[in-house]
Amino acid sequence: MKKIILSAFLVTGLLFGAINSVSAEQKIAVVDVQAVVAKSAQVQALKKEQQTKIQDLEQWLKVAKADVEQQKTNEGKEKLLKKYNADFAKKKEDIVKDYQTRLQAVDKSITETITTIAKAKGYTIVLAKGVVLYGGDDITKDIQKVVK
Repeated sequence: MKKIILSAFLVTGLLFGAINSVSAEQKIAVVDVQAVVAKSAQVQALKKEQQTKIQDLEQWLKVAKADVEQQKTNEGKEKLLKKYNADFAKKKEDIVKDYQTRLQAVDKSITETITTIAKAKGYTIVLAKGVVLYGGDDITKDIQKVVK
């Protein structure tokens, strides 16, 4: 029985020692990802382009609505309205899909930049600033200088 207790204490001591040595080797950084994204010229351009596409779609809707109202028969209105609804759904889907694809590319680029800078500075762990209550070296400004 004494051997089991002694073995348990020995294993526990070794585990705590191993954990302390591993954690001492970790270099942790934090990044305010929202601030990086907000300053990104790519994100700004993408948002501006998205707004332009939405405004163009709104103009198209006004023209479609006027075209439907010009129809003299209810049957003609319904047929044209059905066509325009299908066209609108397709245009909207294309805009959303394009935006998501391009946003994912920007996100990937930002993530790669964070990884590159963190590795260059010797960090082993990078966390989002919002989830860290205390500690870690803030490398947000370094990232913002590189992200376009």
